[in-house]
Amino acid sequence: MQKGETLLDTALTINAMRPDIFVMRHGQAGAAAEVAPVMDCPVINGGDGWGEHPTQALLDALAIRRRKGGIKGLRVTICGDIRHSRVARSNLIALGALGAELRVCGPAPLLPDASELGTIPTFTDMDDAIEGADVVMMLRIQRERMSPELQDSLDDYHSRYGLSRIRLARAAPDAVVMHPGPINRGIEIDSDIADDPARSLILEQVELGVAVRMACLDLLTRPSRG
Repeated sequence: MQKGETLLDTALTINAMRPDIFVMRHGQAGAAAEVAPVMDCPVINGGDGWGEHPTQALLDALAIRRRKGGIKGLRVTICGDIRHSRVARSNLIALGALGAELRVCGPAPLLPDASELGTIPTFTDMDDAIEGADVVMMLRIQRERMSPELQDSLDDYHSRYGLSRIRLARAAPDAVVMHPGPINRGIEIDSDIADDPARSLILEQVELGVAVRMACLDLLTRPSRG
């Protein structure tokens, strides 16, 4: 790309190498969908800009199901930088399809347009957003995607949106905490929660990410059964 080659020409070059599968991470939303039609192998979206991150949503769903026994009917609150988060978008699709009751929360400038969320309730007050939640999913503040003015306005982010033990007490008594990583301790989440095996699924998410992505590679490269 730095040399001026188009995305499709890059894809055609890779396709000429006859790969069995193409895992693609790209800064442009929709990039994986754009190249998929010219590839002769399956294309896995490994994250596309602000777009989606499908395998993260799959591993998150698996982590919730393993801990909670199911997903349907669970109250899931996703907190933080929703606007810039491909993880949030894929989880809203996947967990919504599996029957979760979804909520999103964050500073107003970090929430997507209402048209993107449809009927999903949005909150700017985190205490209200996590009230009674079964799952609290925290997101990283993506300062690299923000304007300097917006970055400066987030100086008090932890006090308003950081997950502390006191704030978590508003959720369901057996609520679990998630984060796609990397975590910013003391900003999005306090260390005593991130490191609490009874409440935190963070390292389990990492572990299951290996299994889920192995499963994707396996399923997409199996010979067709006709």
